[in-house]
Amino acid sequence: MAEQGFSVSPTGASFVMHHSDPFIDDVSADSSAEFPDRTSMMEVRLQAQEDEITLLKSSLADALRRIRLHDQLLPLLKQQLIAGGIHGKARKKRVSESTLNYCKVTNDQLSSYPVNPGAARVLNQVCCSDGCTSSRRLSSSSGNCALSQTGCGCVFIVAFLFLFYPCLPGQSIKMFIRGRPITMYIPSNIQNYEDLKMEPPSEKLELDWVYGYRGRDCRANLYFLPTGEAVYFIACVIVLYHINNRTQRHYRKHTDCVRCLTVHPDRVRVASGQTAGVDKDGKPLQPCVHIWDSTTLVTLQQIGLGTFQRGVGSVAFSFDSGAFLCVIDDSNEHMLSVWDCNKGTKHAEVKSTNEAVFAVEFNPSDSTNIITCGKSHVYFWTLSAGQFTKKQGIFGKYKKPKFIQCFVFSLTGDVLTGDSEGNILTWGKSTFQIMRQTRAHEGSVFTLCTLQGGALLSGGGKDRKIIRWSADLAPEREREIPEKFGAVRTIADVDGEEILVGTTRNAILRGTFSDGFVAIVQGHVDEMWGLATHPSQNIFITCGHDKQVCLWNTEEHKLEWCINLEYGLCAGFCPNGSVVSVGLSTGRWLVVDLQTREVVSESTDGNEQLSVMRYSPDGSFLAVGSHDNFIYIYSVTENGRRYNRFGKCNGHSSFITHLDWSKDGKYIMSNSGDYEILYWDIAAGCKLLRNRFESKDREWASYTCVLGFHVMGVWLEGSDGTDINALCRSHSERMVAVADDFCKVHLFQYPCPKPKAPSHKYDGHGSHVTNVCFTHSDSHLLSMGGKDTCILQWKVVGGSAGDSRDRLASVSSSSTSSPEPVTT
Repeated sequence: MAEQGFSVSPTGASFVMHHSDPFIDDVSADSSAEFPDRTSMMEVRLQAQEDEITLLKSSLADALRRIRLHDQLLPLLKQQLIAGGIHGKARKKRVSESTLNYCKVTNDQLSSYPVNPGAARVLNQVCCSDGCTSSRRLSSSSGNCALSQTGCGCVFIVAFLFLFYPCLPGQSIKMFIRGRPITMYIPSNIQNYEDLKMEPPSEKLELDWVYGYRGRDCRANLYFLPTGEAVYFIACVIVLYHINNRTQRHYRKHTDCVRCLTVHPDRVRVASGQTAGVDKDGKPLQPCVHIWDSTTLVTLQQIGLGTFQRGVGSVAFSFDSGAFLCVIDDSNEHMLSVWDCNKGTKHAEVKSTNEAVFAVEFNPSDSTNIITCGKSHVYFWTLSAGQFTKKQGIFGKYKKPKFIQCFVFSLTGDVLTGDSEGNILTWGKSTFQIMRQTRAHEGSVFTLCTLQGGALLSGGGKDRKIIRWSADLAPEREREIPEKFGAVRTIADVDGEEILVGTTRNAILRGTFSDGFVAIVQGHVDEMWGLATHPSQNIFITCGHDKQVCLWNTEEHKLEWCINLEYGLCAGFCPNGSVVSVGLSTGRWLVVDLQTREVVSESTDGNEQLSVMRYSPDGSFLAVGSHDNFIYIYSVTENGRRYNRFGKCNGHSSFITHLDWSKDGKYIMSNSGDYEILYWDIAAGCKLLRNRFESKDREWASYTCVLGFHVMGVWLEGSDGTDINALCRSHSERMVAVADDFCKVHLFQYPCPKPKAPSHKYDGHGSHVTNVCFTHSDSHLLSMGGKDTCILQWKVVGGSAGDSRDRLASVSSSSTSSPEPVTT
């Protein structure tokens, strides 16, 4: 076979172009944080073992498939031989050379043969291996590839190759992922593949809306600005949400997940710290703190790049003029450092503690005094001449709590701490001892907030209560937030009466003690995978490990409803838009009515997690892809409310990852965990199509399979096969969005069938991007993070009219003839 243009990599993704026999290529393709160093080594070894096991399983499955294929074709082969007049006695006869062509042929002669050149090349290797001489020849009269009488002992091989292989040469591209060859056939309308021009799409993405809030594991990360905006963060994005206008602005200069946030005394400047993260090669990225203007979103300073380890856990401005910034990093010693905000230089640094640190603040009346708290400690620091001295808070007769969760300063200068025992402790401003203990909440006191006039707000964990206290810590009012929102994580004062509440279930509530609280921001609280957009409305569905199935409105930017089920991993809307199917982690799948939110149908396929739910274009079938290697097909009636098992696609040697229906609803293309591309004839009874060459010109109603000729260019050189989690073609068939394992969303031209295809790349997510999906009108793209629990809504801007098929054939149309097959 001739290989052109690209090098072969044994471990990553690489590409080889072939001008060859499609059947021969098809057969060959089917037959083949605490201890970072130690942890990384073990992960590499584990991944290598998993890859080896996957390839071994795939090879075994390929061998079994070939045996089954041989068993199926053998009876047909015998019938052909009998019909051609071949029987035992005739096999011993010689055939005259005048009616036969030579079995032994040269590469130069292949192009003149009416038979399959790839089959002839195979005959060179096998036909005379048992002592046959070159006088054994094949009949190819009239171009029919008919087998004549011969005494060759390899007659069955000869008959098999010439009767059942296609007789036309074809072109294919072979892509290698971790040493496994993946063959993809070039469509008929492409005549000059080498001349195809790959360009970025004319369309681009702009961040339109951010769904979610990081309240589950972060503290003091919600503030109210004079502009009427609430400022908070999730993933790598800091959101400025105007509460009354219901608009968002976004600060997006961070390169990894934001961990902490504080507002300058001028209430304009903001400081935000991020975690370290890693790049796509696994190398750590340097954490830092950004100081930026909340009005213009311009970065004013970048603090500590190359200084902090692992990440930035807490930040605080000094209260005098905000000239200094205090930072605590996430290193083992939790380094405490003070920085000059204007110069960006470090003023002092000291090791804090080996225990977790939750909060840091300057003393409002003296910027040389700093307080930190965390696991089993309260430390009082004094900074003098660039050196720190530390005094530990003395608990004395009071029980030492496991955690000091938060603290504030009273008007008198005393320090008030909230702890895991549910108490508010009052510490003397000069004695470092407890002066008073006030019982406040059942469970932890997660947050404290001072109001104008000296009043205090406290937020509880277990009891979910918000309590207002007088300046002398007498309880005045209290309110319990709904259980579905979790515990109170942080409180922000709006105007002395109205407050904002951030919760542990990633919600932000707005309200008063009199009127109660309503959610203005909501989100998932655990890893998400399932995403689907409605076929005709501006709504979409999400599901994940938090057992929530949520319906969102892209126009009003709000959560329409949420129901609790099991772990949801995939979802798909019925084309009529009235119901949505949700695949769960246990093999169960449910069909939910969008209006009533009731489960109208329920089934179970296997006992492993489901990965794909995909309806046929007309809604008459539902395909369910499972981790048990099967695709289950159901017939759909009664407008998506009744389902009956139609068949099962059996042939993949690993779990199903993606699948798509053809536009006529008769065929399915599917991918699996060991990088297979298989095609199925559903109308013929879920039959596996052995010759994948025949599907090269088939049109697909959707394109979400990450492996296929039309999207081959989305794979980077060296990809390991898991680097791309999801892919979605736009309804206009002009662009394709890709979700990768490195926190990025890519926008490619569709189709993009050549390696190293250029794309637009977008940041924002703080973990692997698990899914992407266009809205029905292609006006927006939804992307979903995994561990960052963030949903980003991107607006599609730019672009021009046109059809992808015209684009694909535009270069080929300039040529009038197909390229000659390349031989070796």
